[in-house]
Amino acid sequence: MNKLCRQVSIESPGPIIKDCVFSFEVPVPDVPATGARIRVVCAGACYRMRNRSPSTSSISSVSSVQSTEDYGYNPAHHGMRDGALFPGYEVAGVIDELGSDVTPSEYIAVGKRVVLYPYDGIPHGYAEFIVVPDLIYLVPVPDNLPLGVAAMLPSGALLAKNAVITAHAHVVELLKERSADHIVRILIVGTGGLALWALRIAEHNFKTPEYQNRVKITVATLKDEGFIHAADELKTVNLVQWNEDLYEKQLIERTKDACSGLVDIVIDFGTTSRSLHRSLQCLNSGGVVLVSEEVAERLLPKFSRLIHERNQKIEAVAPGSIDQLKQLVECVASGDIKPPPHTEFAADEAPTVVQKLCHSEIPGRAILRFHDIQ
Repeated sequence: MNKLCRQVSIESPGPIIKDCVFSFEVPVPDVPATGARIRVVCAGACYRMRNRSPSTSSISSVSSVQSTEDYGYNPAHHGMRDGALFPGYEVAGVIDELGSDVTPSEYIAVGKRVVLYPYDGIPHGYAEFIVVPDLIYLVPVPDNLPLGVAAMLPSGALLAKNAVITAHAHVVELLKERSADHIVRILIVGTGGLALWALRIAEHNFKTPEYQNRVKITVATLKDEGFIHAADELKTVNLVQWNEDLYEKQLIERTKDACSGLVDIVIDFGTTSRSLHRSLQCLNSGGVVLVSEEVAERLLPKFSRLIHERNQKIEAVAPGSIDQLKQLVECVASGDIKPPPHTEFAADEAPTVVQKLCHSEIPGRAILRFHDIQ
């Protein structure tokens, strides 16, 4: 009989937050012949998407687009809808056992520290022990990179990196098409870890001479202590607060003032039509809003008519590749990209953590720790 280990499962938060976190015991999984079993040390507080209805009605009127009756929207869930809590799978740990057909190497051996790339078919929930069918999904973690930091990389940071890479391609085209003195304006929308990652990755990505004084970044965020700290070190980045108590027109004008006009690219980590509609109001004709695949699937039908009328585009950003994850690990370990602040919690505290994230009460990222291994 297999031994048992604990598992924490976080579902997409619904109207009742406490109903989205489950903890139970599961058998310790057997090791696949060509894979490995991982002892999970740290895991990012991400949720697994519930099954969603495939039908999303197309709503063409602007007033409908601004409706607050969006999937998952609740005034208490600002954090959830603006990127403090997002779907994904973030695991860092140590190799517990290798499959019978695997030959150990310098970087892949029992006891080695790794992060797990969130491949299709990844197990549901965070168990103390998980298995991977193939070693290609494991990325070695350097000794100088804490596992609590490494656990932030496979979903949130990876999505942010791919969003910045996608934005970079648009920047290159804009600089070719526009006049020599044109400044490409980028607006990053969100709060918590996702937007902080995007901000720091973008700063690193556009620091080379050809982009100096040619790219301007602004961040629109809810109240978040993480950005208050970031503002001290990122002097070239403008911050604008989206206070939901203000009228929509005031928020749009405040954002355009902070950006010195309409922007060319928006990286939007919001999850409601209200956030996306606001982003479009701050966007130039011919501009693009980058959103996650989850948000695009759900909201794009509502905006098809509006973006056609305004000559704008909404583009879905994929979660990112395993090669990008390897690059992230290298850049964070070397200090080229500074990770956002994070707070570690015991895995048993997951229900409290999710509740705090839904209220944007945790600066940066929340990490669940299963074992006291560094």
